Amino acid sequence: MPRTPDRAPGPSIEEELQLQDDGADPTVVGGITLNAGALKGKDSIGVFDLRSGSGLSEAAHKTLRHLIHFIDDGPAGGFATGAYKETTPTGPFPTSEIWWESSSKLKKIVELTTTWTGVKITAEVWEMYDTDGSTVLTTVTDAIVYSGVFESNRTRTIA
Repeated sequence: MPRTPDRAPGPSIEEELQLQDDGADPTVVGGITLNAGALKGKDSIGVFDLRSGSGLSEAAHKTLRHLIHFIDDGPAGGFATGAYKETTPTGPFPTSEIWWESSSKLKKIVELTTTWTGVKITAEVWEMYDTDGSTVLTTVTDAIVYSGVFESNRTRTIA
């Protein structure tokens, strides 16, 4: 008698692979499970939903969602109070804004670096840091194009 993918005796169905819902995420890199009706996979970054379609792992998605809390102007939901913002250089065209955990400036939370062409910002680079304050978790780069003095479009790269 042929063997099934789990090497148990029984008929082999070549058209599909049927997974039993075991209610758990995969535990090894390369593993795939059915958990509460959702297909889950695990890669070197972490567990992710195979139907999400985003191309991001669960951990990367969470990091980007946290970055959203900063883009308007600093830490918000999920972050401790007491964060400290440093803008350099002082004046009309700053090139760096860094949010630190505190005014002691020991651990970075997020950093925005801007590139100016004349009086226009032509690039913005956001770096989100891990809790150690030095490891970059993700980098979001916007390339900005203008029509006259007005922004016409921007292209975002996430790494």
